[in-house]
Amino acid sequence: QVQLVESGGGLVQAGGSLRLSCAASDRTFSNYYMGWYRQAPGKEREFVAAINYSGVRSYYAGSVKGRFTVSRDNAKNTMYLQMNSLKLEDTANYYCTAVDPATYYPLMDDYWGQGTRVTVSS
Repeated sequence: QVQLVESGGGLVQAGGSLRLSCAASDRTFSNYYMGWYRQAPGKEREFVAAINYSGVRSYYAGSVKGRFTVSRDNAKNTMYLQMNSLKLEDTANYYCTAVDPATYYPLMDDYWGQGTRVTVSS
């Protein structure tokens, strides 16, 4: 089974930046659209961003558009999420997963990694 490991989270002041990484153990990483989801305390898991196979196209939730940038390096089997102008409402656990190209719905909804925690303070 493919293993996804998220990293890069931490405590940051509002307005600051973080860069999250998602490292995949599977060499077929480049065959998938990939995406980021997040889950805040007491909230449903929500879509954040997605990226196509080659990394030339990306898609964002309205709440993060203009502030977050998703990218990928297939040679390293790694996806990134650059998070700028962070807001209090960005506080959540962030997860990466393979997604359906048309809907961005997770292909493996029964599998989630440990995630990485982002806490934004005032």
